[in-house]
Amino acid sequence: MWQPPSDIVLISDPRVAAIPVQDNGEPLADARGRLRVDTRLADAAGAYAHLRAGLLARLERAERLLPGGYHLMIVEGYRPVATQRRYFEEYRDELRAAFPAMSEQEAHVAASRYVSPVEVAPHTAGAAVDLTLCDPDGTEYDMGTQVNDNPEESDGACYTAAPHISADARAHRKLLAAALEPAGLVNYPTEWWHWSHGDRYWALTAGAPAACYGPVSM
Repeated sequence: MWQPPSDIVLISDPRVAAIPVQDNGEPLADARGRLRVDTRLADAAGAYAHLRAGLLARLERAERLLPGGYHLMIVEGYRPVATQRRYFEEYRDELRAAFPAMSEQEAHVAASRYVSPVEVAPHTAGAAVDLTLCDPDGTEYDMGTQVNDNPEESDGACYTAAPHISADARAHRKLLAAALEPAGLVNYPTEWWHWSHGDRYWALTAGAPAACYGPVSM
């Protein structure tokens, strides 16, 4: 099993759960018609295309920071709690089947490299977005892996700072960060495509005293 570098704080870390939430009540907003939104994970309710309004505004700001020929492409934003729980439990169970010696707690932590435990999940707060870069025609740039490739199938190349990716992929990841970080987003370092603002992981990373977005319903 691919192990994260020791300096990466996983979202299952108790320090993340210890961050208080002071939800500002901001509504979910539809990104369709404002930014490019891919439909590979579309759901009937359109949850995937929604984000907190402030996060969507930050993404629009980031879009304007990209050089010509580059655009953000949103793959997934908001996730209902039930969807998040299913994603986490399915991946955790896959790991336990593949590594029978793994304890329940070890599987919980290992699964959090790729899917957040539901109790701290930023997607359920509308605070996280999975996204990539594309050209004006919607063709995705080489980012080293596909969005949502897990650590096992990508041999760790999904980690943002993975050393064994092409120079082009590394340059594209840096370009993505150069647009998103000034707009106030933070990356989950085990997933180059996952960025967030306002959630507990963001608060821990940015040094904020509390998260401003908690679980929300459409």
